[in-house]
Amino acid sequence: MNRKLHSLFVVVTMLLALGLTWFPNPELAVVSAQDDEDTLTSVMVDEAPVLDGVADEAFWEDATAVEIDVRRGANNGSTTVFVKSVYVDDMVYFVAQWADPTESNIRSPWEMQADGTWKLLTDPDDKGGDNNVWYEDKLAIIWPIDNSIVDFEFDGCGVACHRSSDGDPKPYGNKYTETEGEMGDIWHWKSVRNLNQMHDQYLDSTRYSEETKEAGRHSDPSESGGYKNNATEDKTAPAFMLPGEDFPRDGAPGYIIESEAVPFDASLFQPGDRIPAILKSEFVGDGGDISAGWKWEDGMWTLEFGRKLVTGSEFDVQFEDLAGTYNFALATFDNAQVRHAYQNTVTTFVFEQPE
Repeated sequence: MNRKLHSLFVVVTMLLALGLTWFPNPELAVVSAQDDEDTLTSVMVDEAPVLDGVADEAFWEDATAVEIDVRRGANNGSTTVFVKSVYVDDMVYFVAQWADPTESNIRSPWEMQADGTWKLLTDPDDKGGDNNVWYEDKLAIIWPIDNSIVDFEFDGCGVACHRSSDGDPKPYGNKYTETEGEMGDIWHWKSVRNLNQMHDQYLDSTRYSEETKEAGRHSDPSESGGYKNNATEDKTAPAFMLPGEDFPRDGAPGYIIESEAVPFDASLFQPGDRIPAILKSEFVGDGGDISAGWKWEDGMWTLEFGRKLVTGSEFDVQFEDLAGTYNFALATFDNAQVRHAYQNTVTTFVFEQPE
């Protein structure tokens, strides 16, 4: 048995032991890995899935998964992501499932100090955008827009991720494409900061500068919504807290939904208590194109997400040609701001054609 099939057997055995039904049985898993193992085929179905992170619809069980190995990340440095896809009418849907031993949701919370002041907890070894202690789990997918990223089909993320130039202050570089006109569509799921969506972003050839510190990575335009810091104007304390008086004091669930936030009342807390430092709501506009639902259970993440086949946005990949071929690459972040585990290949994506 080759290495990939052996690793697949290991993961399937673990899933079955946990009582999960990602594959109906190990035999089906092996067949899925052998048949076009680097191609994900989206299957036409009669109804859309409920995006709740459960993935219990019968068509998910019947669809064929691709196995994507990701490596060299922080914390849980390597894992295998199983991805399936279906489509209906004008929508396409995906489900991804991967092993992650911990649900990381205490993202740099506020903590009350002994003298009554408040402090944001951060990774003591963070040298600039590299928090691997007080953070969250994430997953990112990049698609070339109009096949504009040269050599993406050969190098995937390698042609865009974490480039550096002399003088760049970031320890793990910047994201940008090589030449003007090369653009990528980034689907960026953030387990704490997103609400019912994946953050829709894009990549272009912008280099790092003091004025463009995010280099080529940008958020798609949004009219409102998204996430922001839960802080007073002088950034010395939380501005809001969870409703009621029985909410967790350990920083869970890591966020406060903006519509539910109530003004902060310091009298309800004592030294050592923590409050989430993120306020969030749904993106309104282009940045909220990708609906999603997720669940962590028994050491596994299940993430379901979907989008219109054609959004009309210049910042998105358009699945206009259902007979066409598309490519993507994927990365997972285990409680890591930038040091993700990444795919060193690309996955081809096609649509099953109705008979």
